[in-house]
Amino acid sequence: MEEIRRQDLVDLDNLYPGVPVSSDSVLPRTTCRIIRRIYDNALFMNLDEIVIDEGYGKCDSARAIASILEDRLPIPVRRTRNVSSEGRGTPVSDSALALREKVEMILSDFVRPVERSVIAEPHPAVAVWGVPCSDFLLYDLFPDGTKILGWTRCFENRTPADDELEQMIDPAVPTVFFAQMFCHKNALAKHLAGVHGGLYLDIDGQVTLPIRAKVEAFLHFRVGNRERGRREAG
Repeated sequence: MEEIRRQDLVDLDNLYPGVPVSSDSVLPRTTCRIIRRIYDNALFMNLDEIVIDEGYGKCDSARAIASILEDRLPIPVRRTRNVSSEGRGTPVSDSALALREKVEMILSDFVRPVERSVIAEPHPAVAVWGVPCSDFLLYDLFPDGTKILGWTRCFENRTPADDELEQMIDPAVPTVFFAQMFCHKNALAKHLAGVHGGLYLDIDGQVTLPIRAKVEAFLHFRVGNRERGRREAG
């Protein structure tokens, strides 16, 4: 990344307005929404080079999409494997900011460094474990200061292959476990949700009304009752 930092960088994982969907005719319907988005962005944008992490910190689908893009595009596709174990901390994940703002900062910081001097939230009401959601409306359902766990936390720490950090859970904080539909991390998300009594969600594309209702019910009964009990005890 330091070699190319001065260039105009775009994160192909992210949603960009006006990008047509061309992946439906190429990729199976059981392909994760983020992988499909990478393909759509890469085919539409005028790129000079693509850098893809195809290592343990990403997924096998990333390796597959790298091969497909090599066949489809006349530009270099540089394959990398981020196995870094030197963490740089997770101040944004633990901050008091709104959840959507936190996720946007973590993702933006990858291509264009942002100021990470933020105020910590010592008593988060709830946590969200998992990967970044394709529909950021999910994050608007959560209160400010929601703790970020899972692969998104590893991403901020710049250690995407850190299995121990990815599975770190705070048992004192009610947690929603999330993964994109068809993502291999769903197996771990559902398992951890069962072990820790959390809410398991998978989403393909947009947040639906049933998903919204599940989150709101979880926040009302698990988080609301917990906060009320804490106030009464105090």
